[in-house]
Amino acid sequence: YADGTLAEGNLVREKFTFSRTQSTPPLTLGCATESSETQGILGMNLGRLSFPSQAKVSKFSYCVPLRQNRNLAPPRGGFYLGQNPNSHTFQYVNLLTFSESQRSPNLDPLAFTLPMVGIRIGNRKLNISAAAFRPDAGGSGQTMIDSGSEFTYLVDEAYNEVRGEIVKAVGTKMKKGYVYEGVLDTCFDGNAMEIGRSIGDLVFEFEKGVEIVIQKERVLGDVGGGVHCLGIGRSDLLGTASNIIGNVHQQNLWVEYDLTNRRV
Repeated sequence: YADGTLAEGNLVREKFTFSRTQSTPPLTLGCATESSETQGILGMNLGRLSFPSQAKVSKFSYCVPLRQNRNLAPPRGGFYLGQNPNSHTFQYVNLLTFSESQRSPNLDPLAFTLPMVGIRIGNRKLNISAAAFRPDAGGSGQTMIDSGSEFTYLVDEAYNEVRGEIVKAVGTKMKKGYVYEGVLDTCFDGNAMEIGRSIGDLVFEFEKGVEIVIQKERVLGDVGGGVHCLGIGRSDLLGTASNIIGNVHQQNLWVEYDLTNRRV
C-alpha cells in the first residue's frame, strides 16, 4: 500500500452479509496469511477488484474520528455505503483521471488523485510550484488521498517549504535529532497547543476553493513520551515520488467518494 504496509495471502470468493436483508453476491477478496499489524483492509480504490467495483457501490464516505478528543468522550467515526445524509453540506473537487497513454512507472492510476494547488501555514501561502502537486510525464507529483496511510507525505519541494516555515516560526522549540518511526522529523517537546498557535493553521488547497483546514491547536499530534510531531513526512522515505494526504489530516471530516461523478 501507499505507506509501505503489506498483506500477502490467497484470493478467495466470499459473500458479504450486512444484515438479514442485505448481502452481496460472491466477491473476490484476499485471505491474508501475512500482514503488517492491520487485521483487515477494505480495498476501496478504482480497481476492478475493489469492494465498490465488485459490489456496485457508486458512492461511499467516512469520518475519521479525532484521536485526541479534549472532551474525553470515546472517539466516534462513521462509514456510509451509498448516500450520506450530510452530503448537501459537502464541497467537491473533481478527481484527476488518466488514460492508458498517460500511464507511467510512478503513477498509480487506481488511486484517488486530487487537484491540489497549494499549502498555507498561518496566513502565508508557501512558495511551492503547482507542478509539485501534479503528476509529470513519469508520474511523479501525483497527489492522492488515502485513508489507509496514517501520515501525510509530500515530495521534497513541498516538504522543504513546509518544514522551513515551521522551523522559522518555532525552530528553537524543536526536538533536535528526533525522528518518529523513521518518517516524522518535525517534532517538539512542550505544550503542543501553545506551539501550534505559534505555527498557525495548516491548510491544503484544492481547485474550486476547496480546502482541508487543520486548526493550529491540532497541527501537532501526540506520539507518546511527551513528544508531539507534525504528521507530515518526506515521500521519498516510502520510495515514492507522490504526495499522499493521510488519515491524520482527514480527522473530523466527512470524506465522500462519488464514483459516478468522479469527484471527492
